[in-house]
Amino acid sequence: MCGIAGIVARRPVNPAAVQSMIDRMAHRGPDGEGLWVSDDERVVLGHRRLAVIDPTPAGAQPMLDPSGRRVLTFNGEIYNYLELAARLRGEGWDFRSSSDTEVLLAAHETWGADGVGELNGMFAYALFDAEARRLLCVRDRFGEKPLLYAETPEFFAFASEYKALFALLEVSADIDPLRLAAFLHQPKRGLDDSRETVFAGIKQMLPGERLTVDAETLEVRVERYWTLTPDEEAWGLSEVDAIERFKDLLSESVAIRMRSDVPVGSCLSGGLDSSAIVCLNRAHVGPGQEYHTFTGRFPGTPSDEWRYAEDVIDAAEVTSHVVAPAAGGFLEELRDFVWFNELPVGSSSQYAQWCVFRLAKDHGVTVLLDGQGADELLAGYEQYFAQYLQSRRAAGDLPADEEEAIRARYPAALMSGGQKWLAGLPHRVRRALAGATNKGSDFLFGLAPDIAAGVEKLGVSMPGASAELHPLTAALAADAFHHHLPTLLRYGDRNSMAHSREVRLPFCDHRIAELALSLPAGHLMGGAETKRLLRRAMQDVLPNSIQQRWNKQGFLPPQDQWLSGELLAWARETVESPAFGERGLWDVGWWRRALERMLAGEAHLAWQIWKPLIGEAWYQHFVGRIGTEPRVAALGGAAGGASA
Repeated sequence: MCGIAGIVARRPVNPAAVQSMIDRMAHRGPDGEGLWVSDDERVVLGHRRLAVIDPTPAGAQPMLDPSGRRVLTFNGEIYNYLELAARLRGEGWDFRSSSDTEVLLAAHETWGADGVGELNGMFAYALFDAEARRLLCVRDRFGEKPLLYAETPEFFAFASEYKALFALLEVSADIDPLRLAAFLHQPKRGLDDSRETVFAGIKQMLPGERLTVDAETLEVRVERYWTLTPDEEAWGLSEVDAIERFKDLLSESVAIRMRSDVPVGSCLSGGLDSSAIVCLNRAHVGPGQEYHTFTGRFPGTPSDEWRYAEDVIDAAEVTSHVVAPAAGGFLEELRDFVWFNELPVGSSSQYAQWCVFRLAKDHGVTVLLDGQGADELLAGYEQYFAQYLQSRRAAGDLPADEEEAIRARYPAALMSGGQKWLAGLPHRVRRALAGATNKGSDFLFGLAPDIAAGVEKLGVSMPGASAELHPLTAALAADAFHHHLPTLLRYGDRNSMAHSREVRLPFCDHRIAELALSLPAGHLMGGAETKRLLRRAMQDVLPNSIQQRWNKQGFLPPQDQWLSGELLAWARETVESPAFGERGLWDVGWWRRALERMLAGEAHLAWQIWKPLIGEAWYQHFVGRIGTEPRVAALGGAAGGASA
């Protein structure tokens, strides 16, 4: 796991600019750094290294191929690099290192740009072909690793983080307030679901894309190299066969993500997903071998999942490490937390994640496996039952008592008629009703009216769904690759990299996605079971208390208690500050009243109040800091090299 950056320009690049970019990302790669400058000085690539596979100097980057024609800077891991290396040796490749970086370079030289289809991994990389005068940038299928870029008439620049691009004098930091407000309203949109970002001067590659830059003209072309294609054979699998195939794929996915030359452990919450990975890990590591897990807990609160985590710790016989994230710690670390996250986060659970990764660093474990992605691919949220019922009705195979069973186990899964009616009212009507009654908790009520109207018009960009997907799998695919999971992956990337840790996600394996999203709805949620496929596959692997744990509990600190207690002064100071009133985003009176309503007993408002608080913290500790950090001209020569 690393940080990458580079500039391709019409005239000589200022190497100090790329050095400044990688310096901003030193946390992503504390084990080494490197710059590569082309003969004509118009291309400069940079790298910060977190050494995981082949930590010797042979794995250093940027890495040149033997001919000197191609140079690569790479962030991520190619999990199937051993299998690819064996194939490439059969085609005559003689490896100088044992790194997956060299395997990636060899795959491109041997198979061309389409070699990316052979990769199983998480990655963002840039490869410059000096003969073709072309830069190729590629992002993995799920978007686990970030790749951001800026285009100007004189140069193209890319990096793993926003702060690296803002090291360049020419990159605009102007903000689109509607995108910010859209994210705070509904985190599945606004910041991670489109090429445009909250910053006018920066764009992002989307999952499964490759981008080419002509080094002579700076023409940029973006195309998809991977789109989810349903497996026709999977549709006809019996449930028993589907479970067996899924179990084999997940076990293999875990196994190849254990490949490392540095210590590997796991995050463990006590939920179904991380517990399954820990128990599978134990099988791969073998009995008697030490394996470390890292858990965040919230003692004495309903958010604490420790009793479930203990069952897994005992069953898998792992060495457990525990941290209890607290409100006081959040305030102490707020400045750094916001700076390293770069964008606002949806709740205080991201701070809890930050604490778990720091705990792993304290105990010397560099690589962590985690369960992210299972909820979106395997139907782990109860709201998916609406699409499940649609799918089964359309197929004509809905059991007579299925809806009743869903309502009995998950009372909040299906909206009532009254809820649908209220949600369907125009925003201005709902806002008027809320104002008249001093009730309501819609985030839009707390926005300035013109901003709220703009957010509603912005809408949700819906990806095109394959005609072969039924309503349930279409909803899962949209959340996995477009709406929900990309945001969670951003949190995981920034929080792990802030502590120079690498997080690997076995559920984010494209083979698992292609199988799961090709199955009938009954295989995924039948019998009123979320994640039915995973539960059945893990019957002989997980403790019963986990396998039959029906409630979905997010990794959530007691945010209402925090905001009513140690964070209350921060909350009051924020909503009463002149900057909050002058921002132009907020209906200041509504947030002040909402804070008092929360203190009077409406604890659910804590989840909305968090949003303007973290938004203002972002303006202060990220946007404000960008304005004070030194910036360097991207280009050398008479017009470049100066700092500002």
